[in-house]
Amino acid sequence: MKALRITSALHTTLTEIKEPAYAANEVLLRIRYVGFCGSDLNTYLGRNPMARLPVIPGHEVGAVIEATGAEVPAHLKIGMNVTVNPYTNCGTCAACRNGRVNACEHNETFGVQRDGTMTELVAVPWQKVIAAEGLSARDCALVEPLSVGFHAVSRGQVTDTDTVMVIGCGMVGLGAIARSALRGARVVAVDLDDEKLEVARAMGATYTLNSRKEEIHPFLQACTSGTGPDVVIEAVGSPATYVTAVEEVAFTGRIVYIGYAKSDVSFQTKLFVQKELDIRGSRNALPADFQAAIRYLRHGTCPVERLISAVAPLEQGGEMLARWAADPSKIFRILMQIEP
Repeated sequence: MKALRITSALHTTLTEIKEPAYAANEVLLRIRYVGFCGSDLNTYLGRNPMARLPVIPGHEVGAVIEATGAEVPAHLKIGMNVTVNPYTNCGTCAACRNGRVNACEHNETFGVQRDGTMTELVAVPWQKVIAAEGLSARDCALVEPLSVGFHAVSRGQVTDTDTVMVIGCGMVGLGAIARSALRGARVVAVDLDDEKLEVARAMGATYTLNSRKEEIHPFLQACTSGTGPDVVIEAVGSPATYVTAVEEVAFTGRIVYIGYAKSDVSFQTKLFVQKELDIRGSRNALPADFQAAIRYLRHGTCPVERLISAVAPLEQGGEMLARWAADPSKIFRILMQIEP
């Protein structure tokens, strides 16, 4: 069967690999759609220190159950549209013992530390298969990136009394915007691209700000009566936005970092103490976040068509990565469609 592999920086190949066998506790999935994630782009660009090359990318999955092992529960049936929880967890590290398996110290994510799903068939433990009744296989591929944004909102303990600033309106940031709005919060969406800000408003943002055209601080002061946002969710991963989050959040506010900066960040640490801030990381997603994202997509209010920048056959995977690398600001999600 065919598979797309990233072999080295800026190099991909379409190759043939063996069809996987599946164990008694595993589900054999026929992959229909896979989204390219920012981590896949960084792997392609040679900027992902966690990637083990060569690697088959892909962990944003829309699939159909092809076959099930003898020990798989009956609720997982052949022909169902499903997505996949693409992370592993060891069960013994501190994170796992605390019930936060999404942050397992020894996690291996599909397409990063182990081969992913840019191929025709994949065998996975049944516990990692998430039924998505009411969603198409295509839309199942949007669940994982949205769930990462949903998880950040949980980490920020967002409520209906909060004003939330989300910095970065890529797929993960849009997930944070949608989930914050679903919780009743006022949302300020910040990005450098007007088209992305339009989508942010469609997904529930109350205010939008193009920080290339307008200064953040006076805008926030005006729409928060001078206090600043109660919660800031950083979904970019740059030193500048890391610092902005600390400077702009309200006293006793919460900051959630999803993106991670690729270089050192210098802070005025007095603000940590002076404001008595809660500063939190957010990694991956929990099963409850996947379920919440599925319910959101099923409800039909998500502007799904605007989130899909392109759909292309697996044979064009390298071309699509090069296109994204050339103009990353204009891409939400590229889905690779895999035909049997």
